[in-house]
Amino acid sequence: MRKNMAALLIGLMTGLALGIVVGLLFAPAAGSKTRQRLADEAQRAADAARHFAERAEHTAERIGGRVEHYLGRDEELAWRKVRELREGVQRYTEAQTS
Repeated sequence: MRKNMAALLIGLMTGLALGIVVGLLFAPAAGSKTRQRLADEAQRAADAARHFAERAEHTAERIGGRVEHYLGRDEELAWRKVRELREGVQRYTEAQTS
C-alpha cells in the first residue's frame, strides 16, 4: 500500500514538473508577462495555503477542546464509579462485621 502511494506521489510530482516546463516553453506571452503571471499565481497559492492552514489549526483546536471535554467527563464518571465501588465495599464489610 505504501509503495503504491509512494509511486503515485512520485508520478504526480513528475507530471507536475513536466507540465510546468512544457507550459513555460510553449507560453504564448512574453517572458516578463509569464514571470509576472507565475508570481501572481504563486502568491495566490501561498494565500490559499495560509488560509487553509489557519482553518485547519482552528478546527484542530476545536476538536482538541471537545476531546478534552469528553475525556474529562469520562474520567469524572470513572472516579465516581470508583467511589461508589469503595462505598459499596465498605458497606458490605461493615454489614459482614456486624
